[in-house]
Amino acid sequence: MSPQEPQITVVVIGYDDAAHLADAVRSALAQGPAVGEVIAVDDCSTDDTPAVLAELAASEPRLRVIRRAVNSGGCGAPRNDGIDAARMPYLMFLDSDDVLAPGGAQALLDAALGHGAEVASGLCVRRELPSGREVPWQPELYRKPALVARPELRPRLVHDTLCVNKLYRTDFLRAHDVRFPEGRFLYEDFVFGARVLAAAPRIALVPDTVYVWHVRRAAARLSISLDRAGIENWRARVTAHRRAVEILRGAESGDKLLARAARAQFLDHGLRMYTRELTARGPEYQREWWALTRAYLAEFDAADLEAAPAPGRVIARVVLAAAEPRDLERLGQVAARPARLAPPYARAADGTPVWSADLPQVTLDHLLVRPLRLLPLAVDAELRPRAGTSVLRLRLHELYGRVAAAGPGVVDVELTHRGGGRPGLRRTAAFGPEQADGTWQGEVRVDLGALDGDVWDLRLRLLFDDGTARETTARAVPGPGLLRRTVVPGGRRGILLVQPYATRTGNLSVRIAPGARGVAAVARRRLARLVRRLPGRRASGP
Repeated sequence: MSPQEPQITVVVIGYDDAAHLADAVRSALAQGPAVGEVIAVDDCSTDDTPAVLAELAASEPRLRVIRRAVNSGGCGAPRNDGIDAARMPYLMFLDSDDVLAPGGAQALLDAALGHGAEVASGLCVRRELPSGREVPWQPELYRKPALVARPELRPRLVHDTLCVNKLYRTDFLRAHDVRFPEGRFLYEDFVFGARVLAAAPRIALVPDTVYVWHVRRAAARLSISLDRAGIENWRARVTAHRRAVEILRGAESGDKLLARAARAQFLDHGLRMYTRELTARGPEYQREWWALTRAYLAEFDAADLEAAPAPGRVIARVVLAAAEPRDLERLGQVAARPARLAPPYARAADGTPVWSADLPQVTLDHLLVRPLRLLPLAVDAELRPRAGTSVLRLRLHELYGRVAAAGPGVVDVELTHRGGGRPGLRRTAAFGPEQADGTWQGEVRVDLGALDGDVWDLRLRLLFDDGTARETTARAVPGPGLLRRTVVPGGRRGILLVQPYATRTGNLSVRIAPGARGVAAVARRRLARLVRRLPGRRASGP
């Protein structure tokens, strides 16, 4: 078959997403002649989705529309409809609020044909909207072109749980009955991906960006991956992951390597992500989450835990060791990227580093041998806004003798714009001598007036006398007058409203609203929040 012939079906699924669906379909059609058809599966939408699709189909013969008579409750059934209806030798999946990257389909097809691969997989980027900042998803897999003859030869494949950045040979999916779970089944990608790997395909990897995953955190209806406020989301994630592991363990090939890698991925990604958010949840959620997580982790064996990177492994061991939620803020620090281990630094009777004196079974002996550039070093930060130049104070903590041995030298400080694309602020400070409390302190002066309004994140690069460098973040220190809004003179607009604050993972960031108009807008939003909290008022809606 000639590479110039139409060979790809793109299955686009959507439900009540008329605002974005047309962009998704057009991105599929714009892939060129390699795409022979686009199948848009409307999951019984109640908005203008049918009209949008009808208008597109009227002028585009490659577009076929399937409208489900009853909403499926999930993403699996519409995708299965697309698998059943596909007429081309290869197929791809596309969600209605995302887009295919220009040339992505052709890059995957070329790799699949060139290697005789049943699956081709490329780079996906998460694009934050409206800022446009892009973060690659699992970039380690896509550094260079590669052919994986059998999935067990590259266990890290299980870390890429997406189904949308891949091209599948249609008859391969049908021959092995690789399908999505139907109905209200969240994280259906986990199960589908496990079924693909269990069928032992040849997989071609390409470094090209093939898929753009749009992240809309301010959307009225959050996507499944962002709507994590309720415990049912975590329960669904655990259920899907458990099923994926069962599929991989039952595969004829792989000798359980992929199942073990999947459990390591759960500890390093899912467990860390939800642990970072625990302090923002209520006590009931925390208790349910802890019990659910503890029960699932009890299914892991010692080798599963050892296969995971240290942060996830430590979190798992604390959860398994404690019957009730504890140390949530400290666990959130460990779960951050990069991880931080905040004091206290306890030792067992034999001197082994441990999580705490009352949990000596959670050992931290890896901290004695791990390279300093990878250690979870803890730095506290205080930002004191002032007229002219503000003061940023930093305090680096000792970590079982490793910091003192390396010799803290200087720290490069950078304030970076949250959305990217704007110049930041860089300063350097020298650490003073070690203090009696086992810390090293440094201080820099920053002109916040030189920054535009918006959110700025603090990044640090620690430089040690032994030549080691460690990039990290800083923990926002709470205290009287430290994390509050302050109006200071300065900047091009005369005054600034400055608010240092702690992010969900405890990092120090700062919001800046320049000018009287910006200050007034922030004040109005704060007043509105106070009014909504008044007795007798309740939020609208069901």
